[in-house]
Amino acid sequence: MKTNFLILAFLAIGLGSCSSGGGQEEDILPPTPEPDKPLLVKLNCKVDAAVTSRATDYGFEKNDAVGIYMVDYRDGAAGTLQPTGNHADNLRFVYDSTWTPDTPLYWTDDNTKADFYLYYPYAVVTDIHAHAIGIPTDQSTEAAYKQGDFLWGKTAGASPTEQAVNITAHHVFSAAVIHVKAGNGFTEEALAAANVSVRLNGLRQQTTVDLADGSVSLKGEASSVTPLKENDSWKAIIAPQTAQREGLVSISVDGKEYRLTQGDNAPEFTFEAGKRHTFTITVSKTNSGVNVDIGGWEDDGVDHGGVAE
Repeated sequence: MKTNFLILAFLAIGLGSCSSGGGQEEDILPPTPEPDKPLLVKLNCKVDAAVTSRATDYGFEKNDAVGIYMVDYRDGAAGTLQPTGNHADNLRFVYDSTWTPDTPLYWTDDNTKADFYLYYPYAVVTDIHAHAIGIPTDQSTEAAYKQGDFLWGKTAGASPTEQAVNITAHHVFSAAVIHVKAGNGFTEEALAAANVSVRLNGLRQQTTVDLADGSVSLKGEASSVTPLKENDSWKAIIAPQTAQREGLVSISVDGKEYRLTQGDNAPEFTFEAGKRHTFTITVSKTNSGVNVDIGGWEDDGVDHGGVAE
């Protein structure tokens, strides 16, 4: 009996030591905090206002789609754009007042910076350093003209944020705008009634674009380009290149063609990336037919006047 009494006493002491003061049998643990939600990447993509050459000439339109590459920093240093394995690889974003990705894109964490690469229009990319782009040689329709435009942009060192990351898209090609004016022997009414057409010659329009830096390389053979007529002018997208001035522009008036001559000007002309070059062409009747003078380029301030014979 004495042994049983001792066992019961020890059990009572043990049970008492497991209870807390105030008669509570167990402690109440604090609730487990919810894990932080990942930070969603938002983008604000816009076209460089310095030069616009979209069909609307105002920037992106509804349902336009861009491709986005997102490259994380590593150990505080910028990463290198890779064909695959970036934080985002050619993720499509579609515009409808805001930009929406095909699948949600999140920052890696709250601290890791990233570089963003943008190109337009979206396509399947097989080589990030030589993305093939063929600029149409016949741009006489609005659809063909729009097809020739290619944009590229980069925002470097963006920090994780709830705000939209701004990316400015730049034109990697050049644009030519040609205005035709009535000179001696023509009235504006007579010129408007005439059958006038414009063509640019000796231009290479097959290209590749390096999506890492937006640089353009020329491919293929030279050909003629038919621009889009818009009101009283013509416009075309041209790959950046240096072309022969002799015969660069052809003007046809009621079936008779005249080609630009070199005159006293340099034998070559350079179409510069991201620039829109404006031709002002004055058509004047002469004894031999029509004299076409080419006015100065809008962007470089140099008189490139010449005659088409």
